[in-house]
Amino acid sequence: MSDVKTHRLGIIMNGVTGRMGTNQHLMRSIVAIIRQGGLAIGDDEVIMPDPILVGRSPTKLERLAQMSGIEKTTTDLAGALADPAYTVYFDSQTTERRVAAVRQAIEAGKHVYCEKPTAMTTDDAYALYRLARDAGVKNGVVQDKLWLPGLMKLQSLIQQGFFGRLLSVRGEFGYWVFEGDTVPIQRPSWNYLKERGGGLIIDMLCHWRYVLDNIFGEVQALSCLGATHIKERWDEQGQPYKCTADDSAYATLELAGDVIAHMNSSWTVRVRRDDLLTLQVDGTKGSAVAGLRKCWIQPYGATPRPVWNPDVDNPINFFDTWQEVPAQRDYENAFKVQWELFLRHVVCDEPFQWTLLEGAKGVQLAELAIQSWHERKWLSVPELKA
Repeated sequence: MSDVKTHRLGIIMNGVTGRMGTNQHLMRSIVAIIRQGGLAIGDDEVIMPDPILVGRSPTKLERLAQMSGIEKTTTDLAGALADPAYTVYFDSQTTERRVAAVRQAIEAGKHVYCEKPTAMTTDDAYALYRLARDAGVKNGVVQDKLWLPGLMKLQSLIQQGFFGRLLSVRGEFGYWVFEGDTVPIQRPSWNYLKERGGGLIIDMLCHWRYVLDNIFGEVQALSCLGATHIKERWDEQGQPYKCTADDSAYATLELAGDVIAHMNSSWTVRVRRDDLLTLQVDGTKGSAVAGLRKCWIQPYGATPRPVWNPDVDNPINFFDTWQEVPAQRDYENAFKVQWELFLRHVVCDEPFQWTLLEGAKGVQLAELAIQSWHERKWLSVPELKA
């Protein structure tokens, strides 16, 4: 293997001691790429990530280093940014810390890849995009759901013309997040504190923006109602606290092409559907229901003809009238797929469309959703220009 050309790429990974950073970005993406021998970009050429783990807790960093095999760690972000051996900065910290750190990285001349939301306000998110653009650094934001197998199957169906003219998208996302008094919490307590950057709207509407824009049609207007259904929860130390952020959102959106989308998102709902996220897409020629990994279709010619009669049990088992879409290709971890695209963008200068501008669009939709909720009215979604 000595004749293989290796592009070593130093990556500052900040905030990977958290659940998402550890599992999806470090272990299942960067460590997975290292363990497979790097990212092949030709018959005899690979990109080899060389990460340094950054965090605030030496104990957590030491534990993470043992788990991942990544020996280089530091609590000194400024020192890591000053090191020319590291040309990429990645951020998966809590949201309220992101703007300052990403700005610092851009000013240090680093290429930037970060989690969403990129900021708490559209102005801050758009300012980060402009700063990166003017500095000439490559930049990207995580938009992982575009590479989920279920959603990729939906994209293939659209490309094949399966739906005919798209009519509507109905999204159901969420599950019951335990309060923490009798059953342990499965999400961090800051998610329910507005002052810590928490809230379901700022978290999930960023996702729905890129999913809708990229698969079904650009979002043009929305109406949203938010709620804080659970008023009190218990934190990681077992202490009660008052919830100050929304835990549910009910949004209706108008998309390009006269497509209507309705997205219910909640951490206070019990699941009786195929997956934690399901999208039902209806068109003139057929419909589909996609979860995270699976997808079912019902073409026009196989659509049953129900008749309304509440006085007898319905003779149709509606679940039996759908056909599962087979896996016609291999699907890798969605975060890893996008990481590989970004690494190729940095090293090979290949196109990468999911920039900080797209991140700003997600924050914009979330901010407009909150405004719509408070003002109880429909709002148009202005274009954010490159």
